[in-house]
Amino acid sequence: MRAPQSTRIPVGYDRSFLDDYRPNTTWYLTVDERVHLADIGLTGSPDEPAGTHGRRILSRLLIDLSWNSSRLEGNTYSLLDTQRLIELGERADGKSIVEAQMIVNHKDAIELLVDVAADLDINRQTILSLHARLSDNLLPDPAAVGRLRQMAVGITGSVFHPLEVPQLIEECFEQVLATARAIGDPFEQALFLLVQLPYLQPFEDVNKRVSRLAANIPLVRKNLSPLSFLDVPSDLYTEAILAVYELQDVTLLKELFIWAYERSAQRYAAIRQVLGAPDPFRMRYRDELRKTVATIITMNLGSGAAARYIADWATHHVSDEDRRQFVTMVETELLSLHEGNFARYAVRPAAFETWYETWRSRRDATGLTDGWGHSAPG
Repeated sequence: MRAPQSTRIPVGYDRSFLDDYRPNTTWYLTVDERVHLADIGLTGSPDEPAGTHGRRILSRLLIDLSWNSSRLEGNTYSLLDTQRLIELGERADGKSIVEAQMIVNHKDAIELLVDVAADLDINRQTILSLHARLSDNLLPDPAAVGRLRQMAVGITGSVFHPLEVPQLIEECFEQVLATARAIGDPFEQALFLLVQLPYLQPFEDVNKRVSRLAANIPLVRKNLSPLSFLDVPSDLYTEAILAVYELQDVTLLKELFIWAYERSAQRYAAIRQVLGAPDPFRMRYRDELRKTVATIITMNLGSGAAARYIADWATHHVSDEDRRQFVTMVETELLSLHEGNFARYAVRPAAFETWYETWRSRRDATGLTDGWGHSAPG
């Protein structure tokens, strides 16, 4: 793959690469590799609702995966630039609007994966929705957003020529998804999508980005550590993809996948230790908590108005025996909000910043209380 492009023999899409794959019979990953990945990917949340682990680490995952996936596309935002853009909505000086749009689109797509994890599947609607979010405002033809390709495309730096006939693209796209759904092992599913979606090139652009997020579908759904492509060298990733395009050889991409997953699993294992054990009450009222906090932020309520709103909401929506604990939980959550964790509540950065200034100014006005009339810690 490192030979000059002019010396490599042009190749077209080879459908037998897809046809010859038999779910749960053909394997990209060996038994030992699948066992190893399962061991390091365990999060302690296998019996909890789908997406529990993803929601627990969402604020970190949004930054890690958005930055690394964008970086693999040549985006020059730094990690800190990405954090400020995602958490505060602030674009980096001297960077193009295209780079900012790419990162914001990743954030939106990742939130989709985590928010609807319980209903998430490897199907047409999910993949088209991922493409729509990842390609929003980035394609010359707005109608191509979330739509299968209807034109020929070339691959920069490669002698590979993808399919050109729309009917065949549609047919192979459905076959890729059906095959992926039939795979029983979540890691094999993830690698299969990383291989076959870019190889097909079902969209006019943004195919590799779609594959990287789609690879997380089986992981998020099973509450396994996600794959955020930490520290993956862009040149090695490009070579691995080119080997798939031109040779139908998955060896390098598989090695990169395993190495990258080991890095990601280590990172999120450390985060889990900081987070501690999940609170069953919080899990039971997770949706109500998110709705209440999001409303308070969106309505820009200060501490007094927020306290009244929480009490009134709990009176009408929470059982008598749980009401006091629910109110305490929401109040505690509001007091712990900051720029690094508000993304869990799906509110716009500008809305949070406005609310936070209101909240902080009213809370700090006396210098003596924490916003609820309680003595502030020294």
